[in-house]
Amino acid sequence: MSASPSLSRSRNRQAVLTRIGLLLWFSNAILLPVLAVIFALLHPLESHAQPAAFVTPNDMGAGSLLLQTKEEGKYIEAPRLATDVDIDVNGPTARAVLTQAFENSTDKWVEALYVFPLPEDSAVYSLKMIVGNRVIVADIKEKQAARAIYEKARREGKKATLVEQQRPNVFTNAVANIGPHEKIVVQIEYQQAVHLADGRFSLRVPLVVAPRYTPQNAEAITQQADLKAGWGQTKQSPSRKTGDKPVSAPLLAPDSNRINTVTLKVNLNAGFPLDDVKSLYHTVKIDKVSDGARRIVLDGEATADRDFVLEWNAVASNVPSVGLFREHVGKDDYVLAYVTPPALSTPQKTGREVVFVIDNSGSMGGTSIEQARASLDYALSRLEPNDRFNVIRFDDTMTKFFPDSLTATSDNIASARRFVTGLEAAGGTEMLPPLHAALNDSHQANGLRQVVFLTDGEVNNEQQLLDAIAQSRGRSRIFMVGIGSAPNTYLMSRAAELGRGSFTHIGSVAEVNERMRTLFDKLENPAVTDVAAAFSEKNVNISPNLLPDIYHGEPLVLAERMGKAAGTLTVSGMVGDRPWTISLPLDQASDAKGISKIWARRQIDDAEVNLTLGKITQTEADKRILQLALEHHLVTRLTSLVAVDTKRLRPANAPLTAAAIPLQLPAGWDYDKLLGVDAAREAKADTKHHQTGNKSQGVETAADAQEISAPSSTSPPLPQTATPATLLILQGLLALLFGTSLLVFVSRRSKA
Repeated sequence: MSASPSLSRSRNRQAVLTRIGLLLWFSNAILLPVLAVIFALLHPLESHAQPAAFVTPNDMGAGSLLLQTKEEGKYIEAPRLATDVDIDVNGPTARAVLTQAFENSTDKWVEALYVFPLPEDSAVYSLKMIVGNRVIVADIKEKQAARAIYEKARREGKKATLVEQQRPNVFTNAVANIGPHEKIVVQIEYQQAVHLADGRFSLRVPLVVAPRYTPQNAEAITQQADLKAGWGQTKQSPSRKTGDKPVSAPLLAPDSNRINTVTLKVNLNAGFPLDDVKSLYHTVKIDKVSDGARRIVLDGEATADRDFVLEWNAVASNVPSVGLFREHVGKDDYVLAYVTPPALSTPQKTGREVVFVIDNSGSMGGTSIEQARASLDYALSRLEPNDRFNVIRFDDTMTKFFPDSLTATSDNIASARRFVTGLEAAGGTEMLPPLHAALNDSHQANGLRQVVFLTDGEVNNEQQLLDAIAQSRGRSRIFMVGIGSAPNTYLMSRAAELGRGSFTHIGSVAEVNERMRTLFDKLENPAVTDVAAAFSEKNVNISPNLLPDIYHGEPLVLAERMGKAAGTLTVSGMVGDRPWTISLPLDQASDAKGISKIWARRQIDDAEVNLTLGKITQTEADKRILQLALEHHLVTRLTSLVAVDTKRLRPANAPLTAAAIPLQLPAGWDYDKLLGVDAAREAKADTKHHQTGNKSQGVETAADAQEISAPSSTSPPLPQTATPATLLILQGLLALLFGTSLLVFVSRRSKA
């Protein structure tokens, strides 16, 4: 008996449903879970890179550097940094050990880049990288070779660190392949000579790199003619290498809770009974070890927002006027001599021309402009009736108060003081035009001409300014007055050296009267001129090559290399119109460490000065600098320290993320004045950490994170390589349950 048509149709429908159910079951229970697992395996999670590692600004309980990821509003914490400075002062020299601890608080492999300041006369000669129990010692290499070694190690996943000089007082330290949650310690050592002036010894430790203004390109255009048959073309003459690169450091907004902390201690062994020892800008604890020794420690951790300056002097009966020290290295003796000329009982005040230049750009906002105004006001009050003077103020514009220098009458002085009182800080720092105006001596009058330049010096075109001084100084003497908590001491010192003047630092309003009074003692007293140094022995290499004028209260500091420290050193000159001579027996020099590296550093500086003055070519200067740097193991613009671990630690498939370490704004600086109010507001609210700034100001900053000048100029967003693998697997399991339930349901219907 055949089935009825309705029964046949029912069975056909059940068969179709069964096949559809089997297909759905296969797709959901087998195919989708398998595809989900395969997709997850093809795109594995990076090592511990869980979404939970992402944070938002509201998640942070303490100040942190957050790096923007590709996922909007999600960040990853960047490496943290701690810095410790340990200094041993023995007589005329100081050896410093700078220890930087890099901590990678993220789940990624990171390359950290940190920009840090050092004294402009420091001889950086040693670097060690400590990873766990392993100590890797750096070697000195030519800069390009060192960079190639570092980049190779970086690509191969090996631990590596590279110290490069950006400027004589600004360095960068790159550390590659810091593993997730790993700490690396880098130790850098340098030597420097202590400073002696006005009977007081001092040591400066720079702790912050201030933002710098990049001026408009105002270099002279020099062309050459290439003629054939009367007609031809012009071609640009190559300018010499200045080494000036924009120094761009990440800048913390003033409302950030994050601070860069520093610990510091100084073991001071002066070599004579001490009277007063004091820290000018930091709170310290001072323990007496002996009559001539002290131990100085910062009282707690300090914020790296101002330079550390320590001063000390001898008891009145033991104030030294000469010093003679030596170090034997290899086959040679290295000698360091301090010679202070006698002070005249009656200052000689002769008519002179004084040109005052004051910086009122945006970087001088806050307490700096107050210090500058007070300093210049004091200087104007010290002018004598037979002096002539002028005042020039500048930001990204310039004003000469008088068309030319006028006699220092009471009315002229009062008018200038009112002008100075009304100055406010704003705009960029175009220093070259006012420098040219101050050095303009077209009237060629007789007598003494002095330029007093008050600024923080935070510009990127140092070499352009130094070249201008070398070319246009004429009879002028340049006296640089560094204003603020972290002035550009390299520019100040070199400008004063080329300008045959001196450098004075004013770090607070309270110092204005004392520092300016000391400066005017130099301006009003005759300098020791026609200075010469002669040795009874032959083959002596002396630094500086060009002996400077010596001003009241300042010693002549000489560094020499000779086969054996024997015979005599004779220094001579003219004090006013009176001859002066002093002889030092070299065999009575006391032993001291670090003099050989100080001599080499000064020889390198001599090569740079001679290049600026046009006495040697770029090729000659580079050859001399490279020879000295490699021989004495020093970091220069041509050499770097590089250390590489032999082990590969970063997995080949793990990406490397770049992270810059932010710097504190120098104490006393006004964030809004520096960037301009609108740009500052934008920087504070910027969550993507792109570079911000006021175009007219030209300051290179970042809101929180931006790569510094090396190895690249931009900071790439963090790669998002993690996938929702867990979610895909759960989706597959749910599909499996759904497919199984569907299969059971269809089977029961087919049996019904």
